[in-house]
Amino acid sequence: MITLKTIPAAVLVMMLACSNTSTPEIVPENDSDASSPALSDYAATLPLEKIKLPAGFKIDVFAEVEDARSMAISPSGVIYVGNRNKDKVYAIKDTNGDFKADKKWVIASGLNMPNGVAFRDGDLYVAEVSRITKYPAIESKLDNPPAPVVIKDDYPTETHHGWKYIAFGPDGKLYVPVGAPCNICESKDEIFASITRLNKDGSGREIFAKGVRNTVGFTWHPVTKELWFTDNGRDMLGDDVPSCELNLAAKPGMHFGYPYCHEGGIKDPEFGEKRPCSEFTAPADKLGPHVAPLGLKFYTGSMFPASYKNQLIVAEHGSWNRSKKSGYNLSLVKVTNNNKVSGHELFASGWLDDATQKAWGRPVDVLLLPDGSMLVSDDQANVIYRISYK
Repeated sequence: MITLKTIPAAVLVMMLACSNTSTPEIVPENDSDASSPALSDYAATLPLEKIKLPAGFKIDVFAEVEDARSMAISPSGVIYVGNRNKDKVYAIKDTNGDFKADKKWVIASGLNMPNGVAFRDGDLYVAEVSRITKYPAIESKLDNPPAPVVIKDDYPTETHHGWKYIAFGPDGKLYVPVGAPCNICESKDEIFASITRLNKDGSGREIFAKGVRNTVGFTWHPVTKELWFTDNGRDMLGDDVPSCELNLAAKPGMHFGYPYCHEGGIKDPEFGEKRPCSEFTAPADKLGPHVAPLGLKFYTGSMFPASYKNQLIVAEHGSWNRSKKSGYNLSLVKVTNNNKVSGHELFASGWLDDATQKAWGRPVDVLLLPDGSMLVSDDQANVIYRISYK
């Protein structure tokens, strides 16, 4: 049996990022016997003055969390944060109401890309590459987290697009995506390039949507309860093709084109002759080439102006293989009353310096707080921001 103390940190990260097989059994070491401060002097060094927002909006650092990725919030206000390049799941909380997290706990460590977190009925759910675990009654055990209960451990072990975003839908089921194990390929196993859903005890898994290359964010419309999700377009077709997608899955069984068709009308040069684009559901919106859209939420709060009500905020992580970088911002996607997209525009930018093409931050996920403000995680700056309006 292997513990974290027997594996150098650099070696562990390389194992998690590069291996296409299951990682060794790692015993989590609980280093959260007491909470630690969630902010230090580091937060003051970030160039927040570079972030451009609409008039009246303000951005501050809410917490420092290494490799901050997907987020989930409990009714009591505890925020859970996953990792992708690290191995931990954190909990943070603002206990004094100053809109800065003053407590931080490590819930688990030694995990395999624990990107996804979800909260339901007092329990924390965590998604690793090949398994979903549950931490029962976590709210009362933050200082001494319980041992995880495995609810599903037969997801694929491939790490290429293997990190997962998870969330509970209005139907009470846990939605779990399975990314394509490649840039572009056909897979014999239909579970790849899909969104699955299952009961919260791990039973009844089914494929909800197909042809989804790699979604790392989805949400449900507050009125129609229909699933909206981002999808990252394939690489190596040039700077401007294809566009990353925002998709609407109004019912089970829809196919969104991968690997045959991209952005609704571009046939893949390798697989496009096998099936026409007319067979598939076109995206609700084209977000731009290589912008890497991840987390998204409909704004349902009352703090922002009324024009933001039931509109989508999308975190665009940013390109890695485009000669001129794209993304590295938050977009506002305008959705009409009949559930159609009428356009999108920049909401927050400034993490990327266009002149130098250097980025100091990369937005990942979006989460609403009860007061109507919004949290945004950043896995490059290693913080979580709070965006408010006055």
